[in-house]
Amino acid sequence: MKLARYSLNGKFSVGKIEGNFILDAAAVVALTHGDVSDILNSRQALAALQKLVPDEHNSIPLNKVKLEAPIIRPEKFLALGMNYKDHEEEARKAGVPIPTSQVWFNKQVSCINGPFNDICYPSVCERLDYEAELGVVIGKGGRYISEADALEHVAGYFVANDISSRDWQAKSPTWTLGKSFDTHGPIGPWIVTTDEIPDPQDLNIRLSVNGELRQQSSTALMTYSVAKQIAYLSQVMTLKPGDLLLTGTPAGVGIAMTPPSFLSVGDVIRVEIDGIGHIENEIVKEV
Repeated sequence: MKLARYSLNGKFSVGKIEGNFILDAAAVVALTHGDVSDILNSRQALAALQKLVPDEHNSIPLNKVKLEAPIIRPEKFLALGMNYKDHEEEARKAGVPIPTSQVWFNKQVSCINGPFNDICYPSVCERLDYEAELGVVIGKGGRYISEADALEHVAGYFVANDISSRDWQAKSPTWTLGKSFDTHGPIGPWIVTTDEIPDPQDLNIRLSVNGELRQQSSTALMTYSVAKQIAYLSQVMTLKPGDLLLTGTPAGVGIAMTPPSFLSVGDVIRVEIDGIGHIENEIVKEV
């Protein structure tokens, strides 16, 4: 299923995508959090939505709604750096040391943004960059999860753009500041449940800026698979339902181009992942 959060006439709700329609879930699911986690955290809710069929009361044309960030209050929003072999190669050519273990950092929850919302160019930033990423939503929590069992803990997948202020990223070895400006975590356009994505390591991923293709790769080139990532993280912390993980970006980031090509006000960035969908955001001047 494709599960989305949306707004219509100033009201927010959650629903299931069926073709060019969204089927509102409010009639069959108690929306306590007001986002897709209300569904992912409940087997009963998932079962009810699977049975939900279009009718005149619950079907809304997609072109009449605004798709919002599907999950807005995760307990954790974590991202993995340097996790594609082609990205490692471009970093190596630039003289950047390649880490020998997984390098995780926080994106603060406050940076979460909608799949088609504007991204603000902060007045205090000078080098704004993009990173196309496959996102993972944890469905079943756990600690000390084995690699063999890790994908059983995934609820679904989404498209993300890890917008990065490279100058602020360089100021702190944790990277968190440069990765967490408001609006710099667009995700969506919905959550695709795992039954539609049998292998997260077999997805094509692309990013374009103003129609120019900048990143084109496959999740098969990840250094650490999604299963390895979950197993590694769970050695440190209990993963909770609704936690969001970003799994790394492939080659083609702006800072690695010759000369570097950073984002400017007016640029439109589109990220696509086969089998999931796309997000598209415009860079605007911070007011």
